[in-house]
Amino acid sequence: MRGSSELLLIVFFSVLRFCLPYFITVDAHAEECFFDKVQNGTKLGLTFEVIEGGFLDIDVKVTGPDQEEIITRERESNGKITFAASKTGAYHYCFSNKMSTMTPKGVMFSMDIGEPQAVPAATGADGEAHPNKLADMIKELSTALVGVKHEQEYMEVRDKIHRKINESTNSRVVMWSFFEAIVLVAMTLGQVYYLKRFFEVRRVV
Repeated sequence: MRGSSELLLIVFFSVLRFCLPYFITVDAHAEECFFDKVQNGTKLGLTFEVIEGGFLDIDVKVTGPDQEEIITRERESNGKITFAASKTGAYHYCFSNKMSTMTPKGVMFSMDIGEPQAVPAATGADGEAHPNKLADMIKELSTALVGVKHEQEYMEVRDKIHRKINESTNSRVVMWSFFEAIVLVAMTLGQVYYLKRFFEVRRVV
């Protein structure tokens, strides 16, 4: 029972460790890169969302230890990239805003590092697997919790982005309506003034 509690605590703190997203600003004509050093067979994940700037798009590139390009995406607003490390070494995640001339981009992202592929558990004399099943199930639960946490964070970000767009659109509609009202009043006053001058001139003649 004590071992199960310790494993649950490990899962809890690992979820806290890997659920913290990063917020960065990528300037125009700039590129920001980050890396993780992992072993062969480790499952890696990158989740990102452009939260502000321009058309909310950015270029994403993932490179391996030998600088070979693993994944390249252009002008993406959000996405989730998952792959397994084929070699031991540093894997780089780069966010590029080189296509923008003057607008910086705000990006929220998180990097998930799984466990290296383990050797299958040895079986005992009775043919049953080694008692690591509980630990494996807890690891799977931890991964699922991390995924749920990330989805909640990105749904919250999307909600803020959509709310900001709605507020901006509403402000533009109000300003345009106000401008139309001013133009309508100006045209009305102009017509009244013109007609008044027209009849005044006719009466003098």
